[in-house]
Amino acid sequence: MSEADDAEATEAGDGDDAGPAPGREVWIEKYRPETLEDVYGHEQIVSRLQSYIEQDDLPHLLFAGPAGVGKTTSAVAIAKTIYGDDWRTNFLELNASDQRGIDVVRDRIKNFARSSFGGYDYRVIFLDEADSLTDDAQSALRRTMEQFSDNTRFILSCNYSSKIIDPIQSRCAVFRFSPLSDEAVAAQVRDIAADQDIEITDEGLDALVYAADGDMRRAINSLQAAATTGEVVDEETVYEITATARPEEIEAMVEDALAGDFSKSRATLDTLLTETGMAGGDIIDQLHRSVWEFDLSDREAVRLMERIGDADFRITEGANEQVQLEALLASLALANE
Repeated sequence: MSEADDAEATEAGDGDDAGPAPGREVWIEKYRPETLEDVYGHEQIVSRLQSYIEQDDLPHLLFAGPAGVGKTTSAVAIAKTIYGDDWRTNFLELNASDQRGIDVVRDRIKNFARSSFGGYDYRVIFLDEADSLTDDAQSALRRTMEQFSDNTRFILSCNYSSKIIDPIQSRCAVFRFSPLSDEAVAAQVRDIAADQDIEITDEGLDALVYAADGDMRRAINSLQAAATTGEVVDEETVYEITATARPEEIEAMVEDALAGDFSKSRATLDTLLTETGMAGGDIIDQLHRSVWEFDLSDREAVRLMERIGDADFRITEGANEQVQLEALLASLALANE
């Protein structure tokens, strides 16, 4: 197709009622829940948040949990529920990991809190990745929260609540977002596949859920990537797109090592690292997830967990990942002699 034809096709697609083809828009934004009722997998949290809104008694909030489980989505949904069409002018989203520093963030908070309200009792400030702030920066944030507590509500988001200082935690209602259940991830993937008219096999759906590991954002991105092939989204396509090892490959690698066949186990590892393109940390994560699904005795499972922990620490500290993973398999093979 020529550049002129490509441009013409693009213009036609932009005005087409059928909507853009897979890949022309970001599905994680298109399918981001608009209301709290649409948030998958956190029914109890949603119920408590709705209760705050219904009673018009929203406190400062702290959302803690891994990536892709609905923390930002819930914060935006709260703003949309409270302010309706005015939510953009009454909701300020900041990223605490921004290198501009807490002083600039604090200035933006002050300017936002001091501006006119348009008939609302308070505004909402959402501070993402709050656990990346130093203790001194968090102390400054605490004082800012106190200063504007009458007309501003803060929603803080973090991966690890233990990294948030106690004075801030004590001022917030803490909500802990766990990784999403397989059922919740599968439900949204089915809905998106139906809306996009994508044919997905049961095995492909299971593979997407496995690769996502409780991360809805990863599941949706993987579905969109798999859908761009224009073919049926099946198990093989998903594992290829996500560069994820099949659970049976991981299991075979471990069982070969435990059986004393180090060469065969090492060959499987080499395939995962070089042909599949997996990172050592990803293999460690899959090993950890799969330990109790293997047909291992309790003693073997405990020994494997110990070796995984050692390898994970060394890789994190900068050691060569292939050397460490081969050492892990070698230790399992030797332990069986």
